[in-house]
Amino acid sequence: MSVTPMDASARVCAGVDWAKDDHAVCIIDVDGEVLDRFMVDHTAAGLKRLIARLLKAGVVEVGIERGDGPVVEALLAAELVVLVIAPNQLKNLRSRYGSAGNKDDRHDAYVLADVIRTDRRRLTPLTRSTPATIALRSTVRARRDLVEHRVAAANQLRAHLQIVFPGIVGLFAAIDSQVSLAFLERFTTQGKADWLSPDRLAAWLSKVGYSGRVAPEVLHQRLLTAPRGTTHSDAEAHATVTLAFVAVLHGLNTQIAALAEVIAEQLEVHPDAHIVTSLPRAGTLRAARLLAEIGDARGRFPTPASLACLAGAAPSTRQSGRSRIVTFRWGADKNLRDAVCDFAGDSWRANAWADARYRELRAAGKSHPHSERILARSWAHIIWRCWQDHTPYDPARHGAHQRLTKKAA
Repeated sequence: MSVTPMDASARVCAGVDWAKDDHAVCIIDVDGEVLDRFMVDHTAAGLKRLIARLLKAGVVEVGIERGDGPVVEALLAAELVVLVIAPNQLKNLRSRYGSAGNKDDRHDAYVLADVIRTDRRRLTPLTRSTPATIALRSTVRARRDLVEHRVAAANQLRAHLQIVFPGIVGLFAAIDSQVSLAFLERFTTQGKADWLSPDRLAAWLSKVGYSGRVAPEVLHQRLLTAPRGTTHSDAEAHATVTLAFVAVLHGLNTQIAALAEVIAEQLEVHPDAHIVTSLPRAGTLRAARLLAEIGDARGRFPTPASLACLAGAAPSTRQSGRSRIVTFRWGADKNLRDAVCDFAGDSWRANAWADARYRELRAAGKSHPHSERILARSWAHIIWRCWQDHTPYDPARHGAHQRLTKKAA
């Protein structure tokens, strides 16, 4: 069901202030007068009661602070138009109705409803991505969360080893690599590592399938030159802590790898896979993350600027009189911003236009993060065009890339 902002019959609006255990609901008429206020529990029966009372009151459009979850699913299933008003926007809107700025769920529900009544033309109805994209987003974010947990656990292990067994900290490239974890399982203390000689270390490395990038003699020398670890009676107690961190990291590595396989399978069958995988150095995981965060609901971003702004790639300009300040855009979808900027920050390594643009920005004195965001803004326009046209990225059709190529030739 769709309505236009000027449809008077649809001016019975509702606001739902979402919470963990219960939700405050307010229904208002065309003049902003309250028709009904009530609370519903966050249960199946509560959501059923919510929908029944909204439909009975003739509500067509509902304002809420978030665009996912059981409440939104129930509203969409009832064919109600959902309009998402971000929490930071709601915080600023409270000043319309009083200067105290107090937080009250019942009042926030009214504010959400009244903003729909007065500012409908500024709001865009929630459009949902397909189930395949929502599932991909869930998997991508879950893997991302596990990677962050792995970084935290690796940092904890490193801090622990700096005290009890410093030699292992810089022995291999990463403390959470399979060879590092295998070493710590076999040589849990300084005393056990003292048994190693270059030949014994070489034999052990061969047994565990070490890649051999660094010679065993060099690795053994690193052990000898590092500060000595704990060797007295409490060394075994410290080893127990070490093995606990090792077990956690083994589990995280296993699950991260498993999710990566699932992501690859989900991406392979997705209708928009050919778009994101065509981007330079997108690979599989980066392409999947771009697709998951941008989504496949084309109505969500009617213009390339809307994508760039939500991704935090467009600067925020503040102007008053002769003063004009351009600053970092804090109001953004952080997951989308990370996905677009991560791609842009590596794209210059495989695309002549991106490389030239990046080097130009760095030569102008801009930092890497600033250059990355500017490049991300340009890429947002390119990705948007490919996304809207359902076509892969083709450097031969990229005007700026072609001009650069001809100039170099």
